[in-house]
Amino acid sequence: MTLKKFLTFFAATALPLCFAAGSHAQVSPERLLATANTPGDWLLYHGNYNGQRYSTLSQITPRNVANLELKWIWQVRSRGGSSEKFEATPLVFDGVMYTVSPPNDVVALDPKTGRVFWTYNYTPDQNARVCCGRVNRGVAVHGDTLFMGAIDGHLLAIDRISGKLKWNITLGDPALGYAITVAPLVIGDKVIVGPAGGEYGIRGFIAAYDVNTGAEIWRFNTVPGPGEAGFESWQDPAQEAWKLGGGSIWTTGTYDPKLNLMYWGVGNPGPDWNGDSRPGDNLYTDSVVALNPDTGKLVWHYQFTPHDEMDYDSTQVPVLADIAWQGKPRQVLMLANRNGVFYVIDRTTGEFLLGKPFVAVNWMDGNFDAKGRPNRVLSPTAEGTFIMPNNQGATNWYSPSFSPATGLFYVPTWMDTYSVYTKREAQYIPGQTYVGAYPTMAVPALAARLTNQRIPEDGTGAIQAIDPRTGQIVWRHVMSDVTDSGVLSTASNLVFAGGREGIFYALDAKTGAELWKQRLGGQVASGPISFQLDGKQYIAVSAGAGLFVFGLR
Repeated sequence: MTLKKFLTFFAATALPLCFAAGSHAQVSPERLLATANTPGDWLLYHGNYNGQRYSTLSQITPRNVANLELKWIWQVRSRGGSSEKFEATPLVFDGVMYTVSPPNDVVALDPKTGRVFWTYNYTPDQNARVCCGRVNRGVAVHGDTLFMGAIDGHLLAIDRISGKLKWNITLGDPALGYAITVAPLVIGDKVIVGPAGGEYGIRGFIAAYDVNTGAEIWRFNTVPGPGEAGFESWQDPAQEAWKLGGGSIWTTGTYDPKLNLMYWGVGNPGPDWNGDSRPGDNLYTDSVVALNPDTGKLVWHYQFTPHDEMDYDSTQVPVLADIAWQGKPRQVLMLANRNGVFYVIDRTTGEFLLGKPFVAVNWMDGNFDAKGRPNRVLSPTAEGTFIMPNNQGATNWYSPSFSPATGLFYVPTWMDTYSVYTKREAQYIPGQTYVGAYPTMAVPALAARLTNQRIPEDGTGAIQAIDPRTGQIVWRHVMSDVTDSGVLSTASNLVFAGGREGIFYALDAKTGAELWKQRLGGQVASGPISFQLDGKQYIAVSAGAGLFVFGLR
């Protein structure tokens, strides 16, 4: 075929297929609010504004899940080796799937076949600095525009039909550690996002930008400065610590449209493992903040780990649900924290309702005061302190799930981990990590002697089902390795999740019994989703360097 004939053929076939792949219907704010009425789509990072990662699709059941088969695989074009984990959760709507190939290439796919419609390639600034991998957790959508944050601190708007760039703005200097790994959240005509970079001494924030222009509308500083509420919690005599205070954002928030409140988890203070230079509670690090999305004003906050010196963060997903609490309906926020404690909080007022460890915890004694402040009993020392859980935490950024069908909260867990935390001086040098001494793992024999309990020789992961009314663990599915996988629950009482050993599971949501599994050849470090096309339900998950889609035979 001559070049002329090829170009004529390409113009007649490839482009029409690309643009005809889905309708050009606008994804309006109303459509995003009505996600419960469109179960075939996956329009938001969590599937819904409430963060439940619960699908009302029920074609795949405990009875037929053993008949799941692989429909197609799409391979990412990895360029950064092991630092580029495939953590993105795809969106599916109007017959197109959108995902992010690490670190920052947006791809539109045919969800039936995996065929690529278009790719937007983005090359991050070479000055980009990320503590924990060149990763991205996904895009958001509004109208005919996709929004992606990049590891060099840029926020981009991309035409979802053509894959062309609309606008590109900068949130912060990448050379200082400002990066975006979080999937943005769209509420109304605002796209809301915040920077990672707490390990580099940044000052974190959550900000809203106009979806049409990228103009900043408001900003909430997660580390308050002079004159801002909470500044008194940074008590260093020189009043300089807040400038390097951390407070990263790297997990997408949730939203209650009836209360018009959104909820974001905030990361660790800086430096991570030595708090001597930042006496006080260090608000709003290690907290969940409830903000008005119209103004960015703080309505309430709750701090999980005051004056954190273990790098516990609080960037876990604040999951919203209405449950029976002590015999009465209650609007709650549930959060399984990296510090090893599961929390239930009134999401209207921020009132502390429950805090209960879901792994072995010794940094606190399990008790809270009347306002929910934990009774802390251990901190890092110059000699070294054995603390549970370890620096990676009991769980992390990977998404949990809540099923209204079972009433259970499903959390991916690192079981009973431990580290020795040693306090060392931390010196701030722009563009370099500002953390102190990295924690070390104690050998199991020493750990057993220090804690008077059996310590596992190797780390294990688990999916745990928690009853949020009591904090009791109902069941536990243990894996052979730790997990970075998110969890999906469905109306047919299934739970989907995976782990670092590369196995993707379907579990019985009521009992935890394993019903199906598939080896994917690479670690599952993303959140599974479910969608429907032509009356058929599918399950999709990213693992290793591939995006896998399963359906019934």
